[in-house]
Amino acid sequence: MKLQPDSTQGPTITGYGSGWVAINGEPVHASTVVCSTGQTFPWECDRFEKLGPADFEKLIDLGAELVIFGSGSTLRFPHPQWLQSLYDMRIGVETMDTQAACRTYNFLAGEGRKVVAALLVAST
Repeated sequence: MKLQPDSTQGPTITGYGSGWVAINGEPVHASTVVCSTGQTFPWECDRFEKLGPADFEKLIDLGAELVIFGSGSTLRFPHPQWLQSLYDMRIGVETMDTQAACRTYNFLAGEGRKVVAALLVAST
């Protein structure tokens, strides 16, 4: 699916499909973190089963008020202990499948919110 982004200062998710997302028109075929403040970097976890607290702790210093966790092609909720470090810093977390997370990130970033999308993208 191709998305039409609002005007934002940071990166925009411009498309997604099975095993990929596009950030500012560039396809990415691995899990990634996208920040409305401008940062984009690989998220070193390719499967939900490999996630743990350390993966979410990497998101603390990104200046977000909200982290949107894209759990892959299906909705899967992370263990609450994995998110405790974010909660301790008063950072909200919403979980949805990766495609819904892409749409939600664009909407919130377009509103000027400080949001981070942590997206699991399974390689096919």
